[in-house]
Amino acid sequence: MASFTNVPEVDIDASGVFKYILLELRGASADDKKKLVRGYAICNYHVDINDMVTDELKKVMGKGDSPKWSTKVLGGGRIIHDSSNKTIKVYGYSQAYGKADHATTVEMLRTIYDDYNISWSDEGY
Repeated sequence: MASFTNVPEVDIDASGVFKYILLELRGASADDKKKLVRGYAICNYHVDINDMVTDELKKVMGKGDSPKWSTKVLGGGRIIHDSSNKTIKVYGYSQAYGKADHATTVEMLRTIYDDYNISWSDEGY
């Protein structure tokens, strides 16, 4: 089984407006936890993103009959990613999972997009 280090914390589309989820990857021990941000325009629903992430994690982490990992969706929202202007806006919520902690999402995005102007809002759906 691969380690958590092989799973990137952030994976979002390079540009556009799309839904995202904030989730927690959990391992066998209580200390094995890692938050992940995932957002893709190809997914019409937040649940679709979760399904896609689960499929990808099965490839990276292993699946087996009883995998030694699990995920918990912490919430969702939307992202406007304007790569030409180097801006990202995080907002909204998921009807299926509730609102993600956008402040946490923004901090995680800043580790990858450190030269971007990144903001969040509770406005909008």
